[in-house]
Amino acid sequence: MKFTATQIAGILEGEVEGNPQIAVHKLSKIEEGEKGSLTFLANPKYTSYIYSTKASITIVNKDFIPEQSLSTTLIKVEDAYKSFSKLLEYYNQVKNNKVGVESPSFISASARYGEGFYLGAFSYLGENVKIGDNVKVYPNVYIGDNVTIGDNVMIFAGAKIYSESIIGDNCTIHSGVIIGADGFGFTPNAKGEYSKVPQTGNVILEDNVDIGAGTTIDRATLGSTILRKGVKLDNQIQIAHNVEIGEHTAIAAQTGIAGSTKIGKHCLIGGQVGIVGHITIGDRVKIQAQSGIGRNVKDDEVLQGSPALNYGDFNKSYVHFKNLPKLVNQISNIEKKVEGEQDK
Repeated sequence: MKFTATQIAGILEGEVEGNPQIAVHKLSKIEEGEKGSLTFLANPKYTSYIYSTKASITIVNKDFIPEQSLSTTLIKVEDAYKSFSKLLEYYNQVKNNKVGVESPSFISASARYGEGFYLGAFSYLGENVKIGDNVKVYPNVYIGDNVTIGDNVMIFAGAKIYSESIIGDNCTIHSGVIIGADGFGFTPNAKGEYSKVPQTGNVILEDNVDIGAGTTIDRATLGSTILRKGVKLDNQIQIAHNVEIGEHTAIAAQTGIAGSTKIGKHCLIGGQVGIVGHITIGDRVKIQAQSGIGRNVKDDEVLQGSPALNYGDFNKSYVHFKNLPKLVNQISNIEKKVEGEQDK
């Protein structure tokens, strides 16, 4: 797939300086640019590379004025970084714009899907599945009975969506994601043996939710496990049964959230955070990486540590922790001095 400088400038509403017909077919970093590639310059730290890059086209800010001769064609825009991001989005749309049903695959007689649908080979659509327009389902995907999927959804290879799940518009589900597996519900008897508690609920993803590769979202025991609109999950995250995550909250990799915990809107949760069950975390909360949360958290708190402390208190305490060997030596010296005074 090739694009000329003129075509790219048209997409970005930019101006071409150089050869308007030069074409590119791949993307590159400016310091690694080669013939046939497109790159961008947004950070002034990388300005020197524009004079040596072999990239055929470079996107720059309108106020960029070269101080040396260039071999690359420029496309001048208002904001090079935003324009490059827009181009990446456009590129992904073109690249992923597959349509049709590949063989072998299975579609139950009662399943329904909209226009612009793509189903990759070895995928399965169960009974009463309802899928909207422009949905792309890549190979080896399982979609169970009574699943509902909105418009413009991307489901990458190997994802598994269990029965009764509901997925809104404009969601992205990456490879290896499992949505709707049973929650971890067991009850012990007097002998210490465990009996399974049936998990009869479902999972609901509202609009514009992104789920990273290898993440698992368990179905509710009763009711729903819910990710509200705009939630962004990184890779390898565990969301337990009956958890609710508020709008536009973002969670980094390897975080685990235990059952029935409620997380508010616009929270930022770092990697490897552990959150116990049956607590409530407020809105706009920030939790630093590797923290352990075992209590309710109020709006706007910033936490770090395990168990987590107020972020400022943690940093003050950590200063003392680092100095513990020094403080122990000082105390030992004081004790020796006091003992010496007492012996006199």
